[in-house]
Amino acid sequence: MKGVVWLNGALCPADKAYVSVADRGLTLGDGLFETFRVDKGKLLHIGLHMARLQAGSMVLALPVPEQDVVEQAAASLLGALNIEQGSARLTVTRGAGPRGVAPPAQSQPTVFMTASEGASVPADVTLITSQLVRQDELSVLCQFKTLNYLPSILARQEAVKAGAGDALILNTKGRVAETTVSSVLVQKAGRFLTPSQKEGALPGVACAVLRQKGLLDDVVLTREDLIQADAVYLVNALSLRCVTSLDGMPLRQDRNGFYRVCKELSLIT
Repeated sequence: MKGVVWLNGALCPADKAYVSVADRGLTLGDGLFETFRVDKGKLLHIGLHMARLQAGSMVLALPVPEQDVVEQAAASLLGALNIEQGSARLTVTRGAGPRGVAPPAQSQPTVFMTASEGASVPADVTLITSQLVRQDELSVLCQFKTLNYLPSILARQEAVKAGAGDALILNTKGRVAETTVSSVLVQKAGRFLTPSQKEGALPGVACAVLRQKGLLDDVVLTREDLIQADAVYLVNALSLRCVTSLDGMPLRQDRNGFYRVCKELSLIT
């Protein structure tokens, strides 16, 4: 079955799926999302994703579905699309509301899931430092994935214009936070380091997996740390990329370290 989405509790042809033009996710970016890697027809690390979604729910006072509902939705959608390897995205908006910023007293969230096929392919990437965007490390919004993605879009446009694959985003103190779609990993003396959440870094699921395995330390990182590292990687729930250059400066690479991270995250067998 092609062109199917899961919308508000049921499968629906994609060309018939309807979201109101008054939906606050569309008009104000009032919502949350999670992107899952799909392996063998199931969502990987769903508990970690749901914990982050629930954290956002508490802050925004936005109801989100329980984990069993998400698992059932995924089973239904992935089965209908016959997807074994790929990705699925769950989006939750506050739903339709009247004009104005304040949320309505009563709302009916819009919840939908889409999925696409495709295996993760580890790759190389060039990186620039964004000159247009800074991450506010004091903002609570750093802690989860909202529908407000304009800073990342702006930084990615900057990278594309410069001929780079991604943009490094620094925080207001000039220290490393993340990139437009990935957490930053620095390899040094056999250890893996990543910016702490206090630096404005999103609590990434892939980083959580590495942290659980005792392979990752949360630290303060500067742009100079990346330049001096044994290797630099960009990682998210779907992929791992090895940074080959930063602002045109070649970076060291360690293929053994790269494939070690790939294996730990089950990105390769």
